[in-house]
Amino acid sequence: MEQASLAHFDPVSIIVFWVTCIYCLSIAGQFFAKYLNQPPVLGELLMGLLFGNIGYYLHVPEISFLREGLGELHLNADINLIKISYVLDIFSRYGLIYLLFMVGLESSWGELRKVGKHALQVASIGVIAPIMLGIGSIALFYPQYGFHTELFVAATLSATSVGITARVLKDLKKIRNSESKIILGAAMIDDVLGLFILAIVSSIILNGHLSPYMLLKIFGSSLVFFVTTIYLGPKMIRSCLPLTRFLEPWEAKLVIAFVFLMLLSWVASLLQLSTIIGAFTAGLIMDDELFEEQGQRSTHLKIKELVGPLQFLLAPLFFFMMGMQVKIETFFSIKVLALALFLSVIAIIGKLLGGLGASKKCNRLFIGVGMIPRGEVGLIFAAMGRSLHVVTDHMFAAIFIMVILTTLISPPWMKYIANTSEM
Repeated sequence: MEQASLAHFDPVSIIVFWVTCIYCLSIAGQFFAKYLNQPPVLGELLMGLLFGNIGYYLHVPEISFLREGLGELHLNADINLIKISYVLDIFSRYGLIYLLFMVGLESSWGELRKVGKHALQVASIGVIAPIMLGIGSIALFYPQYGFHTELFVAATLSATSVGITARVLKDLKKIRNSESKIILGAAMIDDVLGLFILAIVSSIILNGHLSPYMLLKIFGSSLVFFVTTIYLGPKMIRSCLPLTRFLEPWEAKLVIAFVFLMLLSWVASLLQLSTIIGAFTAGLIMDDELFEEQGQRSTHLKIKELVGPLQFLLAPLFFFMMGMQVKIETFFSIKVLALALFLSVIAIIGKLLGGLGASKKCNRLFIGVGMIPRGEVGLIFAAMGRSLHVVTDHMFAAIFIMVILTTLISPPWMKYIANTSEM
């Protein structure tokens, strides 16, 4: 009897259950955030934080596993827990890719070029200032940490998460503002600069010296990717149009958009760039006008109307999962909290200084605040530092809290600035 019941048990059902639960909770978080007149992304993050910690302390195995990840506590975890973790991780990453693609669609390469100079200045100052402040301040107030730790923490402070800011800009319907163009352009440059910094710091820690080859490789990959995709992207799309004439017009547009998006995301990852850089670039290149050429049958549905539902379904999972990673018990150490507050102040000041790189005609404060969130980028940097044994458990917890604080503080702050100033 037991074997018969197992034979009829669908192992996918538990994945479907938890994916649905988490999605519904994310929507509930959106509802409460909008009810309190806050950006929906803040509700998703806080709902993830609340659900993750309550489930963990109630010893719900699925929630505990998602909160802790594939770490040392789960080396012998049930296969279903591993399935849930991987599926949710994949779904959430797809959500972030779709989100950045949608942001790219509402921008354009021509518009970004107009703010390119200011975006470069904002990104450069916003990276250099936190690094200098971080190294100097930690050496002065926390001399017990070695130079390698100071270097890695400073690198973490320089990171920016474009995913959080992009979602807030989209929620505020400010994507087309010049300030938003500068923020998004600076965030792209910031990601590339982040790779340089990570390569420099890792090379110094692992080899004791800097590897010029690694820097040249990253710079060359970035240059080749952007130049090639901007030039060849529209030609690739046009060449694919005749191949999809057997489809309905809206089907052809959706298929080409999806394949092009995934192709650029994949190529970006091959070149050791972030997949979201590829997604954002795909959105910049993709244009509805490309589908009106060569006598192709047209549809009134726009690309963003076709891809938008995918982003709406999957992006909340990413922010909910990020909130689940917040471990409330780390908040109970006074030393950790003091260090986290110290790092948060440096992180905020550094990015606010970056806003000075924008034109005086722009709202520099809005731009600076838009660059504050560290999000998943800061967490990745911190995790790498921990794996290299240069970031201690206490420092890691402090960085974790700093990442969460900078991620949570930015959405309401941006909303307040947008509502109290003319933009």
